[in-house]
Amino acid sequence: MNTWQEGRPGGGGNPYGGSGGGGSAEPPLPSSLNPRGPGAAAPRQPRQPGGQPGQPGQSRLGGVPPQGAGAPGARPGGPGRPGGPGGPDGQGGQGGQGRPGGPGGPGGTRPPGAQARRWPRRRIVKWSVFGLLIAVMVTAVSTWFWADSKLNHENVLADYPGRPAAGKGTNWLIVGSDSRQGLTDSEQDDLHTGHDTEGKRSDSMMILHVGDNGNTLMSIPRDSWVPIPEHPGSNGKPVKGTTAKINSAFGNGGGRLLVQTVEQNTGIRIDHYAEIGFGGFVGIVDSIGGVEMKIDQDVKDKDSGLDLKAGDQTLTGKQALAFVRQRHQMADQDLGRMRNQQKFLGALAHQAASPGNLMNPFTFYPLVDSALGTLIVDEDCGLTDLGSLFLAMKDVNGGSGKSLTVPIGNPDYRTKTGESAVLWDAGKSKQVFDAFKNDTAVPEFK
Repeated sequence: MNTWQEGRPGGGGNPYGGSGGGGSAEPPLPSSLNPRGPGAAAPRQPRQPGGQPGQPGQSRLGGVPPQGAGAPGARPGGPGRPGGPGGPDGQGGQGGQGRPGGPGGPGGTRPPGAQARRWPRRRIVKWSVFGLLIAVMVTAVSTWFWADSKLNHENVLADYPGRPAAGKGTNWLIVGSDSRQGLTDSEQDDLHTGHDTEGKRSDSMMILHVGDNGNTLMSIPRDSWVPIPEHPGSNGKPVKGTTAKINSAFGNGGGRLLVQTVEQNTGIRIDHYAEIGFGGFVGIVDSIGGVEMKIDQDVKDKDSGLDLKAGDQTLTGKQALAFVRQRHQMADQDLGRMRNQQKFLGALAHQAASPGNLMNPFTFYPLVDSALGTLIVDEDCGLTDLGSLFLAMKDVNGGSGKSLTVPIGNPDYRTKTGESAVLWDAGKSKQVFDAFKNDTAVPEFK
């Protein structure tokens, strides 16, 4: 065996205590040549790439150099150093753990369980949609309870002896009152409503029938001469029944007496009741930016303050209120006014129920606030019932339903006291009332 290289740097042995292998440390300087003087520690040898001081290419792990250490073209390496464990290219790559090219670094291979947790795009989209649906549901439920809290309920559909039996379909009694609730004195002056604050009177009344044979809106003249049933007076004492204008039933006994009067004179059982005053009416129209109407002829009425030109018009709340109240330019006075009321209410329902208004929060919430804030309904009426009411009114205006007035026998009947009242045509009226009760086609009369 050749031993001539023993003790040389890189030889097979190290008489100075170095380990064998691919390289060995140089022998320390004699103390006489130590620049720090005899007895001083020898200066530290410069650390060579890939090994201990003075040990080129030697690994710190037991003296065995890494594969290729000390060979031509091999990469120097040591622990935490380029090419060594924990350093760049410690595994033959460009870096150690956590460094470029190494395990856990960019471009390297991560140990099991150390993969970065990145959500795939499909999952992100799924959870985004789920969150949006939750937000929409919360908003819808909150809006529902808010709107329901705005309703004003009254017990106007109380039972009484001889009340008509329930018929087919659904019958609404819709009342427009002259209530000035919520209006200031200046607003009453501006709207030409007057300042009568004692009680309230019906400015209009209609029966809306919703059934399988189409929806029908029937106006009842407020001057209709009909029997008024006995009812409690303001002092609690009973008031005997009498014959009078149907409008007096509302003025003397409110919605409950009006419902009973309508039911007993028509035989139609009223399933739901809705009443709105001047202020609520104006608020609804203004909340949707006005109502588009086609005016047949110029209208100028000083009593209502209405001044309109013929043609297409967008009526504000103030103009709309004057339009449905004015009658002095009509040849048939109150009957002509009812036709205007039907025409306007149909246009209002059609526009208010449009997707543009229902889906726009800047019109929807003011609309709901104005409509429900002053609306009086029966105790069993809910938001779904009101929704069906609006849709039925929209159908009437859209042509799938019809509108009419109680058949009139004498529009200028003179009472014993000399009043002018309206008498119904008994035969024709009964045919219409029976159609409402039985949900059959409503006959048309010329």
